[in-house]
Amino acid sequence: MTAAAMRAQRTGFVPRTLAVPAVVGLALLILPLGALVLRVEWSTLWSDVTSPQALSALGLSLLTGLIATVVCVVLGVPLALLIARSGDRAAGALRALVTVPLVLPPMVGGVAMLFLFGRTSWLGSALAEWGIRVPFTTTAVVLAQAFVALPFLVLALEGSLRATGTGYEQAAAGLGAGRWTILARVTLPLAAPGLVAGVVLCFARAIGEFGATALFAGNAPGVTQTMPLAIYTAFNGAGVSQGTAVALSLLLLVTAVGVLLLVRAWRVETPR
Repeated sequence: MTAAAMRAQRTGFVPRTLAVPAVVGLALLILPLGALVLRVEWSTLWSDVTSPQALSALGLSLLTGLIATVVCVVLGVPLALLIARSGDRAAGALRALVTVPLVLPPMVGGVAMLFLFGRTSWLGSALAEWGIRVPFTTTAVVLAQAFVALPFLVLALEGSLRATGTGYEQAAAGLGAGRWTILARVTLPLAAPGLVAGVVLCFARAIGEFGATALFAGNAPGVTQTMPLAIYTAFNGAGVSQGTAVALSLLLLVTAVGVLLLVRAWRVETPR
């Protein structure tokens, strides 16, 4: 086989002129991030990131992001199993419902959660009778993060579960294994790549959440002001300085890149 034939086999027969819009699209993604990096004051980066306001926002983001991820795992794993093991019609309907937060503007999600947990709603008034207030609290931050992050875990795990099928589960059941044993020793280990990818993406989405948190939880420093909210506040002339805002933006960028590299590097060999 000639070199040209081998190159054609590898690259296919895509028209070469399409490289122009492809490069423009790549530039649209990369250039804004490059502009952000160029605006970083490297001489004050450490002091900006370690300022009391920045540390407060960073600590709150990490804490609530971890809690929201745990909530997503507890709720999302059963939901992914339900979708993966349902019929085509039921699975399609459930998958569509799970996907809604991905296409819904986060602000709309925040308004919806405010209407659900607000004092005038049936659930909010019932909780108020028990002395529980959810909106504009740290709990609201966790709920908002879980709302926008849950689909990432469910869809990643559901796809992995469908790819592995049920053959090994049936074999384990035929050998006398119970349902919980099959789940713990067969189903989840086989779907581990999707589970790990979903958890990592879920955490990354949670700490980057802004819109739903702003409307449902507010922007109180030390209580509900996460990193995205601290960045927004700084660029509107209040709270932390713009240098800190740029530093926090860079920190979120590094976190996102790290998450992508972690997901890409995760490889688990599954038996065939």
